[in-house]
Amino acid sequence: MTEVVPQQRKKILVVGAHPERRSLNAALTDFAVEHLRAAGHEVRVSDLYAMKWKATVDADDFPDHTADERLDVLAGQERATLTGRLTADVVAEQEKVRWSDAVILQFPMWWFSVPAILKGWIDRVFTNGFAYGPSVPPPYTGGALGGRRALLSTTVGARQSAFSDRGIHGDLAEVLHPLQHGLFWFTGMTPLAPFALYGTVSTTQPEFAAAVRDYGHRLDGLFTDDPVPYRTLDGGDYDHGMRLLPGRETPGTTGLNLHVHPRGPRQA
Repeated sequence: MTEVVPQQRKKILVVGAHPERRSLNAALTDFAVEHLRAAGHEVRVSDLYAMKWKATVDADDFPDHTADERLDVLAGQERATLTGRLTADVVAEQEKVRWSDAVILQFPMWWFSVPAILKGWIDRVFTNGFAYGPSVPPPYTGGALGGRRALLSTTVGARQSAFSDRGIHGDLAEVLHPLQHGLFWFTGMTPLAPFALYGTVSTTQPEFAAAVRDYGHRLDGLFTDDPVPYRTLDGGDYDHGMRLLPGRETPGTTGLNLHVHPRGPRQA
Protein backbone atom coordinates (compact mmCIF):
# COMPACT_ATOMS: atom_id res chain seq x y z
CA MET A 1 0.00 0.00 0.00
CA THR A 2 1.26 3.47 -0.90
CA GLU A 3 1.86 5.61 2.16
CA VAL A 4 -0.19 8.78 2.28
CA VAL A 5 1.59 12.11 2.14
CA PRO A 6 1.96 13.93 5.47
CA GLN A 7 -0.85 16.45 4.92
CA GLN A 8 -3.28 13.55 4.45
CA ARG A 9 -2.38 11.85 7.70
CA LYS A 10 -5.23 11.71 10.16
CA LYS A 11 -5.82 10.78 13.80
CA ILE A 12 -8.25 7.93 14.36
CA LEU A 13 -9.76 6.50 17.52
CA VAL A 14 -10.88 2.86 17.38
CA VAL A 15 -13.16 1.74 20.21
CA GLY A 16 -13.51 -2.05 20.53
CA ALA A 17 -16.12 -3.87 22.59
CA HIS A 18 -15.79 -7.65 22.76
CA PRO A 19 -14.71 -9.78 25.74
CA GLU A 20 -12.81 -12.35 23.69
CA ARG A 21 -9.41 -11.52 22.20
CA ARG A 22 -9.80 -14.36 19.67
CA SER A 23 -13.13 -13.07 18.38
CA LEU A 24 -13.98 -11.77 14.92
CA ASN A 25 -14.41 -8.33 16.48
CA ALA A 26 -10.90 -8.39 17.93
CA ALA A 27 -9.57 -9.51 14.55
CA LEU A 28 -11.38 -6.66 12.81
CA THR A 29 -10.08 -4.19 15.37
CA ASP A 30 -6.52 -5.40 14.90
CA PHE A 31 -6.90 -5.30 11.12
CA ALA A 32 -8.24 -1.73 11.20
CA VAL A 33 -5.39 -0.53 13.40
CA GLU A 34 -2.73 -2.17 11.23
CA HIS A 35 -4.36 -1.07 7.97
CA LEU A 36 -4.73 2.54 9.04
CA ARG A 37 -1.22 2.75 10.48
CA ALA A 38 0.18 1.24 7.29
CA ALA A 39 -1.53 4.08 5.42
CA GLY A 40 0.36 6.58 7.56
CA HIS A 41 -2.40 7.48 10.00
CA GLU A 42 -2.02 7.81 13.76
CA VAL A 43 -4.31 5.44 15.64
CA ARG A 44 -5.34 5.13 19.28
CA VAL A 45 -7.34 2.19 20.63
CA SER A 46 -9.79 1.91 23.50
CA ASP A 47 -10.31 -1.81 24.16
CA LEU A 48 -13.15 -1.49 26.65
CA TYR A 49 -13.05 -4.99 28.09
CA ALA A 50 -9.27 -4.92 28.46
CA MET A 51 -9.63 -1.54 30.18
CA LYS A 52 -12.28 -2.96 32.56
CA TRP A 53 -14.39 0.02 31.59
CA LYS A 54 -17.04 1.01 34.13
CA ALA A 55 -20.30 0.83 32.21
CA THR A 56 -22.74 2.56 34.54
CA VAL A 57 -23.38 6.23 35.18
CA ASP A 58 -23.81 6.81 38.92
CA ALA A 59 -22.85 9.19 41.69
CA ASP A 60 -19.26 7.92 41.63
CA ASP A 61 -18.84 9.75 38.31
CA PHE A 62 -19.18 13.08 40.12
CA PRO A 63 -16.61 13.58 42.88
CA ASP A 64 -18.42 16.67 44.19
CA HIS A 65 -21.73 14.87 44.64
CA THR A 66 -22.79 14.35 48.24
CA ALA A 67 -24.83 11.42 49.53
CA ASP A 68 -27.70 13.62 50.73
CA GLU A 69 -28.04 15.33 47.33
CA ARG A 70 -30.48 14.08 44.69
CA LEU A 71 -28.50 12.91 41.66
CA ASP A 72 -29.39 14.94 38.59
CA VAL A 73 -27.27 13.25 35.92
CA LEU A 74 -27.56 15.92 33.21
CA ALA A 75 -26.82 18.78 35.60
CA GLY A 76 -24.09 16.79 37.31
CA GLN A 77 -22.40 15.97 34.01
CA GLU A 78 -22.48 19.56 32.85
CA ARG A 79 -21.16 20.92 36.14
CA ALA A 80 -18.38 18.33 36.36
CA THR A 81 -17.47 18.79 32.69
CA LEU A 82 -17.25 22.58 32.82
CA THR A 83 -15.37 22.67 36.12
CA GLY A 84 -12.91 19.92 35.20
CA ARG A 85 -14.25 17.55 37.85
CA LEU A 86 -15.06 14.47 35.80
CA THR A 87 -13.36 11.21 36.79
CA ALA A 88 -9.96 10.51 35.24
CA ASP A 89 -11.17 7.61 33.07
CA VAL A 90 -13.86 9.75 31.44
CA VAL A 91 -11.48 12.68 30.92
CA ALA A 92 -8.96 10.38 29.21
CA GLU A 93 -11.59 9.09 26.74
CA GLN A 94 -12.91 12.58 26.03
CA GLU A 95 -9.38 13.65 25.23
CA LYS A 96 -9.10 10.80 22.71
CA VAL A 97 -12.31 11.95 21.04
CA ARG A 98 -11.08 15.57 20.95
CA TRP A 99 -7.76 14.40 19.50
CA SER A 100 -9.37 12.36 16.74
CA ASP A 101 -10.30 13.20 13.17
CA ALA A 102 -12.44 10.06 13.02
CA VAL A 103 -13.99 7.60 15.45
CA ILE A 104 -14.63 3.92 14.66
CA LEU A 105 -16.83 1.81 16.93
CA GLN A 106 -16.23 -1.94 16.57
CA PHE A 107 -18.79 -4.19 18.24
CA PRO A 108 -20.96 -7.30 17.98
CA MET A 109 -24.65 -6.61 17.58
CA TRP A 110 -26.28 -7.94 20.74
CA TRP A 111 -30.06 -7.66 20.96
CA PHE A 112 -30.14 -5.15 18.09
CA SER A 113 -27.75 -2.78 19.82
CA VAL A 114 -24.26 -2.44 21.23
CA PRO A 115 -22.90 -4.41 24.21
CA ALA A 116 -23.62 -2.79 27.56
CA ILE A 117 -19.97 -1.85 28.04
CA LEU A 118 -20.00 0.22 24.84
CA LYS A 119 -23.33 1.83 25.72
CA GLY A 120 -21.74 2.71 29.05
CA TRP A 121 -18.76 4.26 27.27
CA ILE A 122 -21.16 6.42 25.28
CA ASP A 123 -23.22 7.34 28.36
CA ARG A 124 -20.20 8.34 30.44
CA VAL A 125 -17.97 9.95 27.78
CA PHE A 126 -20.46 11.96 25.74
CA THR A 127 -21.37 14.20 28.64
CA ASN A 128 -23.56 17.25 28.81
CA GLY A 129 -21.15 20.13 28.32
CA PHE A 130 -18.79 18.07 26.17
CA ALA A 131 -20.84 16.50 23.38
CA TYR A 132 -24.01 18.56 23.69
CA GLY A 133 -25.70 21.10 25.92
CA PRO A 134 -26.23 24.86 26.24
CA SER A 135 -22.51 25.58 26.46
CA VAL A 136 -21.66 24.01 23.06
CA PRO A 137 -23.02 24.39 19.49
CA PRO A 138 -26.59 23.09 19.00
CA PRO A 139 -27.26 19.50 17.86
CA TYR A 140 -27.83 18.41 14.27
CA THR A 141 -26.06 21.54 12.97
CA GLY A 142 -22.36 20.71 13.11
CA GLY A 143 -22.51 20.30 16.86
CA ALA A 144 -19.87 20.13 19.53
CA LEU A 145 -17.85 17.40 17.81
CA GLY A 146 -18.11 18.68 14.25
CA GLY A 147 -15.30 18.02 11.79
CA ARG A 148 -14.93 14.35 12.74
CA ARG A 149 -15.97 11.37 10.69
CA ALA A 150 -17.58 8.34 12.28
CA LEU A 151 -17.91 4.69 11.25
CA LEU A 152 -19.78 1.80 12.84
CA SER A 153 -18.29 -1.65 12.21
CA THR A 154 -20.41 -4.48 13.53
CA THR A 155 -20.64 -8.26 13.41
CA VAL A 156 -24.10 -9.76 13.08
CA GLY A 157 -25.12 -13.38 13.66
CA ALA A 158 -28.11 -13.21 11.31
CA ARG A 159 -28.00 -13.39 7.53
CA GLN A 160 -27.90 -10.14 5.58
CA SER A 161 -31.33 -10.66 4.02
CA ALA A 162 -32.93 -10.54 7.49
CA PHE A 163 -31.65 -6.96 7.85
CA SER A 164 -32.78 -5.80 4.41
CA ASP A 165 -35.61 -3.41 3.56
CA ARG A 166 -38.15 -6.24 3.81
CA GLY A 167 -36.18 -8.34 6.29
CA ILE A 168 -37.81 -9.42 9.51
CA HIS A 169 -35.21 -7.60 11.65
CA GLY A 170 -35.61 -4.31 9.80
CA ASP A 171 -33.23 -2.40 7.58
CA LEU A 172 -29.77 -2.23 9.19
CA ALA A 173 -29.58 1.53 8.74
CA GLU A 174 -32.78 1.93 10.74
CA VAL A 175 -31.67 -0.51 13.45
CA LEU A 176 -28.48 1.52 13.86
CA HIS A 177 -30.24 4.89 13.58
CA PRO A 178 -29.85 5.66 17.33
CA LEU A 179 -26.07 5.50 16.87
CA GLN A 180 -25.75 6.95 13.38
CA HIS A 181 -28.16 9.82 13.84
CA GLY A 182 -28.76 10.01 17.59
CA LEU A 183 -25.09 9.82 18.65
CA PHE A 184 -22.89 10.79 15.72
CA TRP A 185 -25.04 13.29 13.85
CA PHE A 186 -26.57 14.79 17.00
CA THR A 187 -23.10 15.67 18.29
CA GLY A 188 -21.87 16.97 14.93
CA MET A 189 -19.84 14.02 13.72
CA THR A 190 -20.28 12.94 10.12
CA PRO A 191 -21.43 9.31 9.89
CA LEU A 192 -20.57 7.00 7.02
CA ALA A 193 -22.73 4.04 6.04
CA PRO A 194 -22.02 1.24 8.55
CA PHE A 195 -19.85 -1.76 7.76
CA ALA A 196 -21.34 -5.11 8.75
CA LEU A 197 -20.14 -8.69 8.69
CA TYR A 198 -23.22 -10.93 8.62
CA GLY A 199 -23.74 -14.60 9.40
CA THR A 200 -20.89 -14.69 11.89
CA VAL A 201 -22.18 -17.85 13.59
CA SER A 202 -20.86 -19.84 10.64
CA THR A 203 -18.32 -17.55 8.96
CA THR A 204 -15.69 -19.50 7.05
CA GLN A 205 -12.09 -18.41 6.66
CA PRO A 206 -12.58 -17.49 2.97
CA GLU A 207 -15.67 -15.46 3.89
CA PHE A 208 -13.77 -13.65 6.62
CA ALA A 209 -10.88 -12.94 4.24
CA ALA A 210 -13.34 -11.44 1.75
CA ALA A 211 -14.93 -9.35 4.50
CA VAL A 212 -11.54 -8.03 5.57
CA ARG A 213 -10.81 -6.96 2.00
CA ASP A 214 -14.13 -5.12 1.88
CA TYR A 215 -13.41 -3.52 5.23
CA GLY A 216 -10.02 -2.39 3.98
CA HIS A 217 -11.73 -0.55 1.12
CA ARG A 218 -14.08 1.12 3.58
CA LEU A 219 -11.16 2.20 5.76
CA ASP A 220 -9.41 3.60 2.69
CA GLY A 221 -12.47 5.78 2.09
CA LEU A 222 -12.86 6.90 5.69
CA PHE A 223 -12.15 10.53 4.75
CA THR A 224 -13.28 10.49 1.11
CA ASP A 225 -16.46 8.39 0.88
CA ASP A 226 -19.77 10.23 0.81
CA PRO A 227 -21.34 10.39 4.28
CA VAL A 228 -24.96 9.63 5.10
CA PRO A 229 -26.71 12.87 4.00
CA TYR A 230 -28.71 13.61 7.12
CA ARG A 231 -30.60 16.88 7.22
CA THR A 232 -29.35 19.69 9.46
CA LEU A 233 -31.63 21.29 12.01
CA ASP A 234 -30.77 24.75 10.70
CA GLY A 235 -31.24 23.91 7.01
CA GLY A 236 -34.82 25.11 6.78
CA ASP A 237 -36.35 21.62 6.72
CA TYR A 238 -37.79 21.57 10.25
CA ASP A 239 -40.33 23.65 12.16
CA HIS A 240 -39.83 25.01 15.69
CA GLY A 241 -41.05 21.70 17.10
CA MET A 242 -38.22 19.88 15.23
CA ARG A 243 -40.73 18.22 12.89
CA LEU A 244 -39.93 17.88 9.19
CA LEU A 245 -41.96 20.39 7.20
CA PRO A 246 -44.55 18.99 4.78
CA GLY A 247 -43.36 18.42 1.23
CA ARG A 248 -39.64 18.27 2.05
CA GLU A 249 -39.42 14.51 1.58
CA THR A 250 -39.25 12.45 -1.59
CA PRO A 251 -42.79 11.16 -2.28
CA GLY A 252 -43.31 7.80 -0.65
CA THR A 253 -40.55 8.25 1.94
CA THR A 254 -41.56 7.35 5.47
CA GLY A 255 -40.08 6.59 8.87
CA LEU A 256 -36.50 7.39 9.71
CA ASN A 257 -35.57 7.88 6.05
CA LEU A 258 -37.42 11.20 6.22
CA HIS A 259 -34.31 12.63 7.88
CA VAL A 260 -31.99 11.69 5.02
CA HIS A 261 -31.71 14.53 2.52
CA PRO A 262 -32.88 13.47 -0.97
CA ARG A 263 -30.48 15.79 -2.74
CA GLY A 264 -27.42 13.87 -1.73
CA PRO A 265 -24.56 13.87 0.75
CA ARG A 266 -23.27 16.70 2.86
CA GLN A 267 -19.49 16.60 2.72
CA ALA A 268 -17.31 16.93 5.80
